[in-house]
Amino acid sequence: MKEKKPKKTVQAEKREQAMIEGIIEGSPDGIGVVVVRLECGCRKMAAVSKEGDPASEIIMYRDQAQNICAKCKEDNGSFMRTKESFIHWVEPAPSEEKQKEISLKVLGSVTAH
Repeated sequence: MKEKKPKKTVQAEKREQAMIEGIIEGSPDGIGVVVVRLECGCRKMAAVSKEGDPASEIIMYRDQAQNICAKCKEDNGSFMRTKESFIHWVEPAPSEEKQKEISLKVLGSVTAH
C-alpha cells in the first residue's frame, strides 16, 4: 500500500525570482505573481490584484532561449500543456482564505482524470 505524500507546495525557482520581482515592480496593484510552467519548458507569468484580476501583461519566456518555443508561438502556451502553476505571493501575503479564493479564481480547481 502506498503512503500518501504530503502535498508539496510549488515555489519559485531562483531563475524565476528575477522575473517575478520585475513584474511586481511594474505592477503597483499586484499582490502576487501567477507562474505557469508548461511541459515544453516555457513559462507564463503575470501579476494578480487583490481581487484576483490581472495586474500586468502576461509575460512568456523560456530559460536560456531567445524566444519561446514554436508550439507556444502557435497556441500561446495552451493551459492544456500546463505542468505546474502557482501564485508567488508578495509579503505580507493575504490571508490563507483570500489566497485560496484568488487561486481558485485565477487557476481554477484541480480535477483528477
